Amino acid sequence: MRLGGGRESGNVEDRRGRRVGRGGLAVGGGLGGVVLVVLALLFGIDPSVILQGDPGLQQSQVQQRQVEPGAPAQDDGARFVRRVLAETEDVWTPLFREVGRSYEAPTLVLFTGAVQSACGTAQSAVGPFYCPADRQVYIDLDFLAEMQRRLNAPGDFAAAYVIAHEVGHHVQNLLGVLPRVQQLRQRAGEADGNALQVRVELQADCLAGLWARRAQDARQILEEGDIEEGLGAAAAVGDDRMQRRAGGQVQPDSFTHGSSAQRVRWFRAGLQQGTLEACDTFAAERI
Repeated sequence: MRLGGGRESGNVEDRRGRRVGRGGLAVGGGLGGVVLVVLALLFGIDPSVILQGDPGLQQSQVQQRQVEPGAPAQDDGARFVRRVLAETEDVWTPLFREVGRSYEAPTLVLFTGAVQSACGTAQSAVGPFYCPADRQVYIDLDFLAEMQRRLNAPGDFAAAYVIAHEVGHHVQNLLGVLPRVQQLRQRAGEADGNALQVRVELQADCLAGLWARRAQDARQILEEGDIEEGLGAAAAVGDDRMQRRAGGQVQPDSFTHGSSAQRVRWFRAGLQQGTLEACDTFAAERI
């Protein structure tokens, strides 16, 4: 990716090095280890899906060492994140303006080990996630790098896809998609609820592709091989592939993110068409 001369977003909060006490952690309650690992590798939008923690968790329940804010970290990982986030801001701000809305950029929180969010307290094992309650994206760069190695999805654009996917959930939140789906899921059975969640995730994949198309058209950020990296990352986290990797059978009714083929197809749809209309997974008869 060509990000060297780009600006860096000021909406990144670096919490790496802070300690979250065990008393506030509520990860894995009632879930088997294999199930937790599978869920953790699927880039969920809300860790409360696999946490027992109350979204209204009180600050006093979590022992967190406070770190005085200072100058932005200058390590390569932090600078990369700030530049990718800036690219998402530079795409979504004018696009929202096109549809008569105002874009409110999310804060991206970098953490190590565990983090407290308005959705509960999460360990890095849950993977990158978006919390609708505080409108923040949370990423552990060490876990992200390990995932790229384990899932054979290397490259800087593969990492950028992950960030763009989570920012896509923020876009859905601003547009009212996430609140509406949450209402529908409360009245739906498990299979129908999973099917709704699949459409949410595939739409976020499409929005990540839309971002890449718009950023490329405006600033030529992509290099040879970047698109293949993005498509490879989308395929690597398909539900079918993750279930096979975990040693189980493929169970489409349990999908919450979509198959590898679906994730690739919707990422490609956003990349090729670059419009919000192209990403309406809820109107599509075939996903």
